[in-house]
Amino acid sequence: MQTISDSIAKIEKVTAAFLMLIMAVVVAASVIFRYFLNSPLSWAGEVSIFLLAWISFIGGSLGLKYKSQASVTILIDYVPANVRRIIQITGYLLMLLFLVFILYYCYKWVMSPSVGFQRSTALQIPMWIPYSAVPVGLTFASVHILNNLIGTIQEGKLK
Repeated sequence: MQTISDSIAKIEKVTAAFLMLIMAVVVAASVIFRYFLNSPLSWAGEVSIFLLAWISFIGGSLGLKYKSQASVTILIDYVPANVRRIIQITGYLLMLLFLVFILYYCYKWVMSPSVGFQRSTALQIPMWIPYSAVPVGLTFASVHILNNLIGTIQEGKLK
């Protein structure tokens, strides 16, 4: 599972960096066209929003991989190591349960005919493309959480 999680993280890093580069170029071009050439790009805002959604879900998944979310750890800092491990395992299990529940409805929603026929306003691309950021990002997050759960369980067996 570690290998799969690491491979996904490499893909996520490259994808996120590429999407951020594209977003920076689109926003810069939009500013130049609007304020210097007096000819605004009608599609730039839409592209920026779609790219930001993808970047956010990929970044959230990477945050779970590297355990870098903001958290309040005052309780965990003062409990014994065994209790800390139990709390962490419980937390990972609850996150996985939540993600499986959400993923079921995400995939059902993205695959629905209403999304399949929907098109974006400016670009006229199928809306399943930007909407797919949610299930793709959450699927990757599930893999990372499962990997963290397995790692936490195996830590206890090694000691």
